[in-house]
Amino acid sequence: MTSISHQTVPVGEPTLSLRWLNVVFFGTIHALILLAPWFFSWSALGVAIALHWLTGSIGICLGYHRLLTHRSLQVPKWLEYVIVFIGALAMQGGPIFWVAGHRMHHLHTEDPDNDPYSAQRGFWWSHMLWVLYPRPKFFDYDSYKKFAPDLERDGFYRWLDRYFLLLQFPLGVVLYGLGGWSFVFYGLIVRAVFLWHSTWLINSATHMRGYRTFDSEDNSRNLWWAALLTYGEGWHNNHHAYPNVAKAGWKWWEVDMTWWAIQVLRVLGLAKRVVLPPESV
Repeated sequence: MTSISHQTVPVGEPTLSLRWLNVVFFGTIHALILLAPWFFSWSALGVAIALHWLTGSIGICLGYHRLLTHRSLQVPKWLEYVIVFIGALAMQGGPIFWVAGHRMHHLHTEDPDNDPYSAQRGFWWSHMLWVLYPRPKFFDYDSYKKFAPDLERDGFYRWLDRYFLLLQFPLGVVLYGLGGWSFVFYGLIVRAVFLWHSTWLINSATHMRGYRTFDSEDNSRNLWWAALLTYGEGWHNNHHAYPNVAKAGWKWWEVDMTWWAIQVLRVLGLAKRVVLPPESV
């Protein structure tokens, strides 16, 4: 296997190896983007945008991140399952894997050995190379499950963690029935690629560019354009200073679409114990 440069590997850690299965998987889906003009229609583009929001903002940002990882709010269990199921459709790993990795990121932010996507290893490592050079302690189930024991006890989450990729098949069938191959291509391929890079920008760009409202013990930053692409997650310095707060955008102009969704749930009586910013800040 191809090995990554020793310059990015902490002293004492074995040289990292490229996992070709991951390269082929992500490389193939990225390459398919070149066929997008042949499948284009305005309705198909609308499907891609809608699913980017649904799986990204509701599934990942609200479900995987603010609800499961940080427990910033509570919703009825049936609704939690629905939201997390939507998150599994994002093709970013199962809930136990995602939550465990993000909790490790907060426990050891930017530590090149213990943060799965440490920005100290450089932009491209934190953006996507951490997926192509997977380290066992972050990718082996028996290792990462220790950081999400609350989820690992739940049979539904264990099932999602194992079979999340298979959910793309029924989704593809639904999309084909609604609009043919153009809906399938834009709803699966185009949506997945842009959602991957949107999410990965929080690991990479928001630890390198932007402004700092709080003097947190890391290099997390608030980056407006990343926030727009990720429905509020780009206000990353706010989040690292107060990770359990459900609201990422604190100033009136810090747009946080995921927070809007949480507000809707609050009005409907479906979101309880929502953690708000401290009044003293």
